[in-house]
Amino acid sequence: MTIMNTALRDSLKSLKLSGMLETLDARLSQAHGGELGHLEFLQILCQDEITRRETVAFQRRLLRAKFEQQATLEEFDFSASPKLPAVQIRDLAALRWLHAGESVILFGPVGVGKTHVAQALGHLAIRQGAHARFAKTSRVLADLAGGHADRTWERRLRELVRPDVLILDDFAMRQLTATQADDLYELVSERQGRSLIITSNRAPSDWYPLFPNPVVAESLLDRLINTSHQVIMNGPSYRPNKRPRNGNNKTTGGPIS
Repeated sequence: MTIMNTALRDSLKSLKLSGMLETLDARLSQAHGGELGHLEFLQILCQDEITRRETVAFQRRLLRAKFEQQATLEEFDFSASPKLPAVQIRDLAALRWLHAGESVILFGPVGVGKTHVAQALGHLAIRQGAHARFAKTSRVLADLAGGHADRTWERRLRELVRPDVLILDDFAMRQLTATQADDLYELVSERQGRSLIITSNRAPSDWYPLFPNPVVAESLLDRLINTSHQVIMNGPSYRPNKRPRNGNNKTTGGPIS
């Protein structure tokens, strides 16, 4: 290593340009071999740094999403059931709903792959630079309930409002208390213009009786349902396809719903 290279490496470290630092030797070899001119050398080093930063940012967003599993649409087996609306799901993969601030509702029986598709859409959003968050609806309600108890409710609500995409899994599983219904109302209201992805075993029309106050139900659900892309996912369970190919029939990985 020459004195000049040592000084350059120190400068790159000081400027936090580790992407350039990691590929410097390879790029210098290319330049010395006549493969790169001066401007090309500089441009490629800059691109190396941009690529590194994009990769780090992507991994950070992926970690913050708190997905149950790293599900993608590329690995989803649409052939598992001819009843699955493959065309509609692939159309959602274009993320026009995200850019328009619209929401997605995936509903159907247990095991058809709703949670997989929801997380896969969130994964696509993250690839495009968006921030996503995945959570079971019951845990979101429990978290907000804890905020009422320790007076951190507003902070907890802000954390749920912040992501570009909030995925609420297993929505409308059971009857809601008045406080839970009010918390959901506030969450959906505060997220107006930001996308939700909701999975549910019940059709949206069956959500209304779960709310103790019909006025809250009408105000919340009409707003949510009328601005959402609704996807009916039907067919046999997707779960058997996720089982390992061995003789003990034990399942592994996250749940499919």
